[in-house]
Amino acid sequence: MEAVQRPVPKSRRKFWTPKRKEALIGWLFLAPEIVGMLLLNVFALGFSLYLSLSDWDMLSGVQGIEFTGFDNYIKMFQDPTIIQAIKNNLIYMVLTVPIPIAIALVLSVLIHNSVFFKSYFKVAFFIPYISSIIAVAAVWSALFHPSLGPINQFLMELGISNPPKWLVDPKTSLLAISIISSWAGLGYTIIIYMAGLTNISNEIYEAADIDGAGAIKKFFAITVPMLRPTTFFLLITMLIGSFKVFDIIAFLTEGGPNNSSTVLVFRIYEEGFQYYNMGYASAISWLLFAIIGLITALTWKMRNEE
Repeated sequence: MEAVQRPVPKSRRKFWTPKRKEALIGWLFLAPEIVGMLLLNVFALGFSLYLSLSDWDMLSGVQGIEFTGFDNYIKMFQDPTIIQAIKNNLIYMVLTVPIPIAIALVLSVLIHNSVFFKSYFKVAFFIPYISSIIAVAAVWSALFHPSLGPINQFLMELGISNPPKWLVDPKTSLLAISIISSWAGLGYTIIIYMAGLTNISNEIYEAADIDGAGAIKKFFAITVPMLRPTTFFLLITMLIGSFKVFDIIAFLTEGGPNNSSTVLVFRIYEEGFQYYNMGYASAISWLLFAIIGLITALTWKMRNEE
């Protein structure tokens, strides 16, 4: 008869097993990064929350922090420039997220299926994305010049006697900034979509050809559904990015004219680093955090329900 192996009592088991030793070594290597993250991120997050409940002009030193409760939040929701900034952020999000995603999807399919020298087009579309946004904005500001810009010159040649003033008109400044941002980021979206297209098997399209499906039918019945994970990734990242826009607005319009292009991040910069009102700036930061979190949660919920 074979001897029956009895389990080793817990009191006799070794605590430092090879697996636990290996895990300890791994945690020791991660320790500097974890400590740095706790000091730089968690502490900064908590300090920002405390500042949002305080009044501090940053010039008076840490001893000048005065706890005021929810005064900053009450003031924030009564501030017309904050309401205008939220509206501008939402308009900017609508102009720079769904429309560029749709355009990039169509262009990526055309380049992937119907264009020679695909590598050239990938580089050509991607160059604006890796270029300095300030350099891109400087070029577009010349193109959008109200009287001497090539765009308005072309519109006047078409018979439009009073073309838009673009960046200097409150009615069109945010639209002009959205056009520049969408153009600069289009290459990134196209590259991501083309990477997703390479994962779709040609056998699916061949089966659709046998069934007599046309190009449009294959696009909506195969390409779009198969690219849903890619579209969802782009949607989330671009939604968050649309609320973080700052540099192009600071360079081109500084939130003007008449606050027509101001956004929450620019208001945070104004309050914190121009007026030195760090408590109010921190409160606006937490409002921005709440809006981004809410939109992300709603998007995830819609994705899960789908």
